[in-house]
Amino acid sequence: MYSFMGGGLFCAIVGNILLVVSTATDYWMQYRLSGSYAHQGLWRYCMSNKCYMQTDSIAYWNATRAFMILSGMSCFAGIIAGIMSFAHFSSFERFNRSFAAGIMFFVSTFFVLLGMAIYTGVTVNFLGRRFGDWRFSWSYILGWVAMLMNFFAGEKGQRLGVNLCPDIK
Repeated sequence: MYSFMGGGLFCAIVGNILLVVSTATDYWMQYRLSGSYAHQGLWRYCMSNKCYMQTDSIAYWNATRAFMILSGMSCFAGIIAGIMSFAHFSSFERFNRSFAAGIMFFVSTFFVLLGMAIYTGVTVNFLGRRFGDWRFSWSYILGWVAMLMNFFAGEKGQRLGVNLCPDIK
């Protein structure tokens, strides 16, 4: 039982670290601009070895940023609930912390899926046509891997929560 719960927490912790790294770094997309390579993230874009803050308030960047931040916060809340499930407090006997942690991991998965889908759709339809030679980069890929890790953590939390849930009559 504890190894199953520990595996879910391990997936969640790795997923949360990947979310933070993906959101904070600026290698979501790489492209060739004026003969040199440039790259951009959610917060900055870099050209010719100089990085600049993204000051434009573009809706899809703001939506992607918001969903990635909400995903990280809900994953962190799920980790706290998962850690609390190891403790046995008498006041929390009717509250299934493993089930709650699983729900938070699924919420985190949903938020990161929304953020990644928005970014992917706009990049492919708008920016992909603007830049001829472009590709998604490692920060973007880490976002998708984080989504999978949060999903697996949620699945483990839900399975454990359902198996341990007492029949309440």
